[in-house]
Amino acid sequence: MSGATDSDGAWLGEAISGALDWWRDAGLDFAFVDTPQDWLAAAAPTPADGRMAHARTKTEPEQSVAAIPLAGGARDSWPAVLEAFAPWWLEEPSLAPAGLQRVSPSGPTGAALMVLIAMPEAEDSDTLLSGRGGKLIDAMLGAIGTDRSKTYLASVLPARITAPDWADWKARRLGDVLQHHIALVRPQRLLVLGRSLVSALIDNDSPHSLSNLPSFNHEGGSTPAMATYDLDALLARPAFKASLWNRWLEWTGNQEA
Repeated sequence: MSGATDSDGAWLGEAISGALDWWRDAGLDFAFVDTPQDWLAAAAPTPADGRMAHARTKTEPEQSVAAIPLAGGARDSWPAVLEAFAPWWLEEPSLAPAGLQRVSPSGPTGAALMVLIAMPEAEDSDTLLSGRGGKLIDAMLGAIGTDRSKTYLASVLPARITAPDWADWKARRLGDVLQHHIALVRPQRLLVLGRSLVSALIDNDSPHSLSNLPSFNHEGGSTPAMATYDLDALLARPAFKASLWNRWLEWTGNQEA
């Protein structure tokens, strides 16, 4: 540039410097060039890094499985008789989060009927099924000529938990605790309120299906069983109660035949 002066060069330098400062203030702190760059090359692990990552991948699943607290703790510590089950149920820390109100099961060994629900009702405190659902069960028991004194009332979880993760409880062996509980009770019949409750906890290759539960297999043998809607559904839909009653008559009629 033949006509350029020193002052022109100084002005141009200041303009370029100002422009660069403006872009830095705007958050642009990288230089851009037309030559392609291999941005992944710096992130590629070295052979040693790869071996360490592979080792972590192999060990992490084992650590996570070992960290899962099994429901009920050591199996050899489980109650051997029904009389010891309720105190254990109320105290065993692995069966429910700390601080939640637990409710004991109730009823005689060898009960004519065992009623199983997912967890205590919101109204339950000292007695299981003391809320609206309990009134429905009492009405049904009266209609079939029996009452609570001849019925074993139980829940799968000792405390009410918001949206329990049944897949997680299954992995933690809660299904085994359930089977052990039923084996201790030795009921003549089992009524499960919650169609998917049992199959959500028992292994997929077992005969316990989502809608048909002709019998429940456990440690002590097999108990005739029927699965129906959960309490909330029965209370909300009168038609479900009618369906349950018809199935009950058919089921008990077949049993008596």
